[in-house]
Amino acid sequence: MQHNHLFHEGNPDGERNTRLAVLLTFAAMVAEIAGGWVFNSMALLADGWHMSSHVLALGLSIAAYRAAKYFARDVRFAFGTWKIEVLAGYTSAIFLVFIAVLMFYESFMRLFDPVPVQYEQAIIVAVAGLAVNLACAWLLQGDHSHSQHHRHERHHTDLNLRSAYIHVLTDAVTSLFALVALFGGKYWQLKQLDPLMGIAGSAVVAVWAYGLLRDSARVLLDAEMDAPVVEEVRAVIAADGMGAEITDLHVWRVGGGKYACILSLDVHREVGPEYYKRILAVHEELVHITVEVNRKVKRENR
Repeated sequence: MQHNHLFHEGNPDGERNTRLAVLLTFAAMVAEIAGGWVFNSMALLADGWHMSSHVLALGLSIAAYRAAKYFARDVRFAFGTWKIEVLAGYTSAIFLVFIAVLMFYESFMRLFDPVPVQYEQAIIVAVAGLAVNLACAWLLQGDHSHSQHHRHERHHTDLNLRSAYIHVLTDAVTSLFALVALFGGKYWQLKQLDPLMGIAGSAVVAVWAYGLLRDSARVLLDAEMDAPVVEEVRAVIAADGMGAEITDLHVWRVGGGKYACILSLDVHREVGPEYYKRILAVHEELVHITVEVNRKVKRENR
C-alpha cells in the first residue's frame, strides 16, 4: 500500500500576506535609505539597510512557499517538502545576523565621527517607515496570535512565516529607535543618541536572529526528542498493559505540528505492529508511524 507523504498543507494566507509585505517593505526601504543618505541620519540609514535585508528575506520566504508547493509530490522528498520553508527561515536568520553586524559597525564609527542631521525631514521619513513596518507586522502576525493557546505552541509555528514576521518586527523596533534618536537630537541636542540607537537596534536584531536560528536549526537537524509528543509515545506504551519495552525511539517533525515516529519494541505476548500503530494513532500529530516488534520468550524455571 502506497503511503501519502503530503504531511504539510502549506500556508496560502501566509504566502499572500508575505507578498503584500514585500511590496510595502520595498517602498519603505527606498524611502528610508534615500532619506538617511540625504538627511545624514545614521539611525534612519541603518533602518533602511536593515529593511533592505528584509526585502530579500521576505522574497526568500515567498520562494520557499512556492518551492514547497511545486515539489510537494516529488518522490525524492521522503517526508515531504515542509523543510524547504524551514530552511528559508534559517537563511533569513543568517541575513539578520549580517545586518546586525553591519548596523553595529556603522553606528559605532559614527560615535567618533558625527555628521550634521536634518532632523525635520528625517523624522517624516522615519514615521512613514514605522507605519509601513507596523502594517506589515499586522499582516504577518496571524500565525503567532492564534497559536499561543495551543498546548504545543512552539512546535506548531510556521517558521517561514515567523522569520518574515521577525524581519518586519525588527524593522518596526529599529524605526522606533531611529525616531527616539531624531527627536533627542532635534529637541535636546543629543547628537550621540543617533549612533547609540543604531547600536541598540543591532543588539535587538542579533537577539531575535539567534532565537530564529536556534528554532529552525533544531528542526533541520531533527533535534526534537524533547518535544511533548515523545513523552506521549512513551506514556501510551507504558499504559497499554502488554508489558512492552521500548528499545529504540525516533521522533522528528515533518510538518508544522506533525511528526513521524519509528518505534522498536520488545514484547512478551503475541501482538503485532498494527496494534501499537492503532493505539498511537490517537495522537493526531503522529502522521507517519513505523513499529518494529521483537517477541521475547520468557524462560520458565525448571
